[in-house]
Amino acid sequence: MVDQHTIEAVLAGDQTAWDELVRRFGPVIWAAVRAYGLSPADASDIVQGTWLRLLESLHTIRDPERIGSWLFTTARREAVRLLRRSRGERLTAEPAEPDGAAGPDGAGHLTDPAVAVLTADEGRRLWRAVETMNEPCRSLFRLMATAPDAGVHQLAGRLGMPSGSYGPTRRRCLDRLRALLTPQEAAS
Repeated sequence: MVDQHTIEAVLAGDQTAWDELVRRFGPVIWAAVRAYGLSPADASDIVQGTWLRLLESLHTIRDPERIGSWLFTTARREAVRLLRRSRGERLTAEPAEPDGAAGPDGAGHLTDPAVAVLTADEGRRLWRAVETMNEPCRSLFRLMATAPDAGVHQLAGRLGMPSGSYGPTRRRCLDRLRALLTPQEAAS
């Protein structure tokens, strides 16, 4: 059980208290992220980002016993956000929580494991298709997923292309990816 003393110790810089949080809740975060079938690098980024968000929010924690649920939900939402960004979707609000389920969210509800499995399977199929693509599409999609907030000039520069070429290249790559995924979806 995490108590206020543990939170205060972490805030005071007590490495032992922080190590205890990581030991206790690290597997919970990894389990939440692995369910989405992310690449090892993306999963690691989500896990690290989740710990960073906790550290940034630790001073606002009112109920230390709910840290596990908070970490699980934060990791899950970050994974979903990454998957949606990689598909080019724009998030307008938090995803609706299905009724009835298996993993706790921030409000104490549970999440449907079937939804998690289907989402993870969809992510794996997407990245398998990306891996079959030629350059620059493969690098473009990886970059879009790892730097979703980067601007066109930054993305084009990292890909070694003029800024004016980025949009048309992205469009062609998305069209190729759709063509690859459409036969897979029909077979599913």
